[in-house]
Amino acid sequence: MKQDGHKIHLFLYLIVALVYFNAATAQEKKVAPTSAALYKEIEQMDAVMFEAFNNKDLEKFKSLFTEDLEWFQDNGGLLSYETVFTNFSTMFKNENKLTRKLIKGTLEVHPIKHYGAIEIGVHEFRHVENGIEEIGTFKFLMIWKKQDTQWKIARVISYDH
Repeated sequence: MKQDGHKIHLFLYLIVALVYFNAATAQEKKVAPTSAALYKEIEQMDAVMFEAFNNKDLEKFKSLFTEDLEWFQDNGGLLSYETVFTNFSTMFKNENKLTRKLIKGTLEVHPIKHYGAIEIGVHEFRHVENGIEEIGTFKFLMIWKKQDTQWKIARVISYDH
């Protein structure tokens, strides 16, 4: 009986040790750190892109995206480069005074090794509809690709609309 008690204690000890070891290793995050320089670059590119958007400068806006762009929308599905810029061209001709602003404090930037960066945030869109200003706040995720020294958006995930 005494031997069985030792086996149970040893078994319980091993279980506790395994749980502790798993918890300790699970807490170790292998996240690539975001440098201040990368954060600033993406923050600046976001500002450049939406200055072009707010000014309805289609050529400048369009130049900030890769031609193999994939734009995913939760409600609209997968949109191609051609579809996206046909839609923006139509939208920019509209007189609804659509503008976008990044919500302060929501910007996240994460590096993608040998490719570019992930930008995550929340933005606010304002436009006039039927004489009334409409305001909406939405989440977004963009994948920026760095080609030589130039940043361009290759993927957009627009959701929670």
